[in-house]
Amino acid sequence: MLQRLVVGEGAAGRDIAMLVRPGETPGIFWLGGYRSEMTGGKATSLDDFGARQGFAVTRFDYSGHGQSGGDFLKGTISRWLEETLAVFATTAGPQVVVGSSMGGWLALLLNKALRARGDNRVRALILIAPAVDMTEDLMREEFTPEDFDALATKGVILQPSQYSDEPYPITAGLIEDGVKHLLFGGVIETGCPVTILQGGKDPDVPQEHALKLVAHLLHDPVTLTLVPDGDHRLSREQDLKLLENAVRRAIDGD
Repeated sequence: MLQRLVVGEGAAGRDIAMLVRPGETPGIFWLGGYRSEMTGGKATSLDDFGARQGFAVTRFDYSGHGQSGGDFLKGTISRWLEETLAVFATTAGPQVVVGSSMGGWLALLLNKALRARGDNRVRALILIAPAVDMTEDLMREEFTPEDFDALATKGVILQPSQYSDEPYPITAGLIEDGVKHLLFGGVIETGCPVTILQGGKDPDVPQEHALKLVAHLLHDPVTLTLVPDGDHRLSREQDLKLLENAVRRAIDGD
């Protein structure tokens, strides 16, 4: 069922599109990646799984993405995290949070914000090629001097993408805001099991980045599954089956 939710007030308000499947708990809460949509392959596969098994599934488009309103160029981690928290607040009961790429970073930030409020409804985290601290480790560190000049003068750079005919815009606002949400400065406490699915041939979020994340998860159960021939998307039939199995284990508490 397509639902709408307004996040923010006045000029900052964004009309957020959600696809909500009613069902049993633990529910499945999906967080997509940068420039991805809630109708993508992995999200749709999880919705199919929820339909077959009778579990609730919640997915949505960040502002500036897919069916949601808002300007993509105004998007920041703070902005998208605010939307994530607002959509999560519409769910009931425990949730298995599944985040892909940037969604993996947002999943950890969501869980951190919830637990700071005393909300422990995140039953487990499943992170697919998690792009934790991506604005720093995966973007800024790869910028050329020309990129920095463009960010300073134009406020945006355009980078080619193998997933789209159009280049991806990266704004100065996104990079500057990302500093507020960096997690690699200390131990990451989740208070729940974490499963990481990582492609061995991922050109966007290399496996070394996943290992860096594991090194920061010191006090919670962590399972890292490396798919040697897997790419960034991990959307092949065998990859989707791997994801489904991970969700099943999280729901069962294994």
